[in-house]
Amino acid sequence: MEYGSIEREIHVDATPEVVYQVISTPEHLREWWPDEADIEPVPGATGTVSFGADKVEPLTVVEAVPPRRFSFRWVADEGAAAAPGNSLLVTFDLVPSGAGTLLRFTEEGFREKGWEVAVLEEAYRDHTAGWDHFLPRLVTYVGRLASAR
Repeated sequence: MEYGSIEREIHVDATPEVVYQVISTPEHLREWWPDEADIEPVPGATGTVSFGADKVEPLTVVEAVPPRRFSFRWVADEGAAAAPGNSLLVTFDLVPSGAGTLLRFTEEGFREKGWEVAVLEEAYRDHTAGWDHFLPRLVTYVGRLASAR
């Protein structure tokens, strides 16, 4: 296995404008991904996502281009500002598709972190399982939003 990047494509039954809000704002992020989110969708902004009380992960917004793209870096080396080579890059590309949106998800930078093989393999497996759990929750959450309108 290559352990280079995780890529997924999913169809979401909502416009790119709605999906962009769901992937970039704390009040929506908390509904499908982290337990807590403190982030401003502005390039260069830093914030955090929290999973339980003991797992707080800093992140830095790289791109915020409504309603087409949102990306951030996270899992940076401790004490370092997130940058290529020391962090993972998550990108959500949103493409209109009929009445909905094709969401193209990528997380990359695993090999560039310089982890030893066992750490790389474990991180890659952990993130793959995580996104395979959370991305369908995004679709479900958007469906609940749409039916509430």
